[in-house]
Amino acid sequence: MTALNDIEKAYTRHARDVYRFLLSLSHDEDLAEELTQETFFRAMKTIGNYDGSCKLSVWLCQIARHLWYQWLEKHARQKSVALTDDIPSEESPEKTVLLRMEKAALYRAIHSLPEPMREVVHMRLTGEFSFAEIGDILGKTENWTRVTFYRAKKKMIEEMEGSQ
Repeated sequence: MTALNDIEKAYTRHARDVYRFLLSLSHDEDLAEELTQETFFRAMKTIGNYDGSCKLSVWLCQIARHLWYQWLEKHARQKSVALTDDIPSEESPEKTVLLRMEKAALYRAIHSLPEPMREVVHMRLTGEFSFAEIGDILGKTENWTRVTFYRAKKKMIEEMEGSQ
């Protein structure tokens, strides 16, 4: 069996999980798709380095995470925000402002978390991964993932209550 056949099988079996993992990090479907493709391209180039010491899905997600961090470094200085004057809303302006403030406080609390707590929270909330899947991707146990998520929630609540 050739390395190309191996990577084709890996793609068929793991592309969806790698995509979901990247989507949980990036919150951008197009970027997650692009990085998924790059992940498998890199995996194809380096399949000889895979020693089987971890699951193939874990190895692929490690490549994906590395690519995500490379993308962040490359685009950190190019970040721009598009402003719009009118945002249609059925909510009152007061409710809209309060919701935005609460949402901003939540994101500040998530951002203030140390790694790996922040990554676990992102994967759990936005990637909708199970605790077992997160543990598998990060090379940890399901119990470690649950405890880390619980501690992260506790820190976020303290952060949000402290900022009010």
